[in-house]
Amino acid sequence: MENTKTGAIQQQPPVVPEKLEEKQYSILNLGPTHPATHGVFQNILKMDGEIIVDSEPTIGYIHRAFEKLAERRPYYQITPITDRLNYCSSPINNMGWHTTVEKLLQVDIPKRVQYMRIIIMELSRIADHLVCNSVIGVDAGALTGFVYVFEEREHIYEIFEEICGSRLTTNIGRIGGFERDFNDTAWAKIKKFMKEFPKALKEFEKLLVRNRIFMDRTIGAGAISAERALNYGFTGPNLRAAGVDYDVRVFSPYSGYEDFEFKIPVGTNGDTYDRFMVREEEIWESYSIIKQALEKLKKLPEGVFHADVPDFYLPPKEEVYNNMEALIYHFKIVMGETDVPKGEIYHSVEGANGELGFYLVSDGGRTPFRLHFRRPCFIYYQAYPEMVRGNLLSDAIVCLSSLNVIAGELDA
Repeated sequence: MENTKTGAIQQQPPVVPEKLEEKQYSILNLGPTHPATHGVFQNILKMDGEIIVDSEPTIGYIHRAFEKLAERRPYYQITPITDRLNYCSSPINNMGWHTTVEKLLQVDIPKRVQYMRIIIMELSRIADHLVCNSVIGVDAGALTGFVYVFEEREHIYEIFEEICGSRLTTNIGRIGGFERDFNDTAWAKIKKFMKEFPKALKEFEKLLVRNRIFMDRTIGAGAISAERALNYGFTGPNLRAAGVDYDVRVFSPYSGYEDFEFKIPVGTNGDTYDRFMVREEEIWESYSIIKQALEKLKKLPEGVFHADVPDFYLPPKEEVYNNMEALIYHFKIVMGETDVPKGEIYHSVEGANGELGFYLVSDGGRTPFRLHFRRPCFIYYQAYPEMVRGNLLSDAIVCLSSLNVIAGELDA
């Protein structure tokens, strides 16, 4: 370049190329509206080709303020909003809430009611595990098993419908027991399911358990050690798949589970295949528990389906129409005018996907002063970035399925 003052040629400094990064990463937005996420939650993946370098999860897309809603409702009206948590096994949510309030009230629940509850909860566990394991198959490329076991899930929902009139969000049962006894049709459907279900489950297992492609897709995918799982606070099948035999039904029995014999299946590697196999074994154990409950019920007198808690159980209509005391109880329950003793308790049940806990604080009023819900999904999803780091993108999908993260429960 010529200098205008002197006419001399001025040399430009040499161009030094910028230092190139050692790696060039791409960002992949997985969700929130994507079939593979099975709900409404998002993952921002940092990718090195097909390898996941890091993951940033986002939640809260369907947050419905369950805990604050519960603080504005009478105790018996909270049952319907527990349905919307893990909606794949909503009766367990219902029973968990009922047993929490009963623990505060110190209600003595009849054995027949406890065993009837166990039948419902174990049917719910089977339905939940069927959904989870068949979806793992779908995400590995096997759709047939999903369609096949949904027929068995349908049979379970028909049982629920016969008992309470609902299928998915059941609002089943009441504080102290059930709103009505199981009728003959319900018992017949339960017995029919118990007779036909083992054949269907065995066929489903033949499709996937020793399938070479399925094993290659799931073994080693999304693995987590027992130590890391405990550090995160894992419970349920995801913890047992890592080798820790913790089950609320055994370590803190409720609803008569201490009267039953069943095994706690555990895995070794904590990967997707182990989580699949643990749930498969738990389905068989749930089947065994239901079978035991049916035998135990034969030895108990019929007709008992709720405890003596008139403050929470609507009296029969014929009594309401003819008895002043029954009318008063009916009015108090419907209008939510029942005071609850002061207290502070934590109660948990073994949900289909982990420890389902309710931390309840009562100030003696007609609604909870504070209610906190321990949702296992919230804990699993925090560990998801660590579990998929270094895996392939396809591994991230089957890993998410195997964790059984339910959006309704995750966001609560």
